[in-house]
Amino acid sequence: MFRILSLPTALIAGLMLTTQAQAQCIKQTGAFPQYKQHLGQKARASGVGQRGLQALGAAQLSGITWRFESNPSSQTGVAQGDPARFLAKRSGTSAQNFIAQVRNRIARNPNTFRSIEARYGVPASVLATIWGLETSWGGYLGKTPVVSGAVTLSSYCRRYPRFEPHAIAALKLVDRGTITSGTRGGPSGELGHMQFLAGNWLRYGVDGDGNGRADPYSAADALASAANMLRAHGWQPGQPFGQGTRNFQVLSAWNDSGNYQRAIAYAAERVGG
Repeated sequence: MFRILSLPTALIAGLMLTTQAQAQCIKQTGAFPQYKQHLGQKARASGVGQRGLQALGAAQLSGITWRFESNPSSQTGVAQGDPARFLAKRSGTSAQNFIAQVRNRIARNPNTFRSIEARYGVPASVLATIWGLETSWGGYLGKTPVVSGAVTLSSYCRRYPRFEPHAIAALKLVDRGTITSGTRGGPSGELGHMQFLAGNWLRYGVDGDGNGRADPYSAADALASAANMLRAHGWQPGQPFGQGTRNFQVLSAWNDSGNYQRAIAYAAERVGG
């Protein structure tokens, strides 16, 4: 007669938690519908309403998002330690030309940048540099449905659970009418001129153009919201932002890539003002 050995309760609980965690993210595209069911349960518990849940139901796995995340080495500037080289690769032009375009963009919108700096303390050179790096000053806002991109990113085991709150936030933005299920942006669910992740827009989005509505697809709103986010993370007005400074560290709140942070500081310091 065989004796059935019982596993310790703590070990059983640990195995159950591991199984549940594995079920909450996916490694194969065919499991995307099951992930949406899991996310739907969390979304309801988080207060997402009917419109947001309908957007989740309509969301499709984003092929470009999945391919992008499956091949991290394809991401722009991963191997670029030199900020000038990063700028050239990211912008498709020389660093000098990119910096000239940043200056030109500021000169075309002096009142907007002056007003934002007066309120939040973030200089035009930093904001216009980020704007250029993210969307070429609004020239390319992305072609991936925001909800589909955000949900696909959050489903991917390499990214889960860090980006799941942003997927739920995208559904809440649908509820609010900020975006629709068809609104397009970056492949990871980024929004508008400054390519905010949805959770960051939900938290830091402000009305910069005075029309009573915070819209990530309004340049003035997006720029003011970026400044609001940086200030909330500890930006010190009037202080330097080169590598090694407190303000340089704050740039990690925008993008945690050291290459990206160095590129922002490099360009903005040369723009001046």
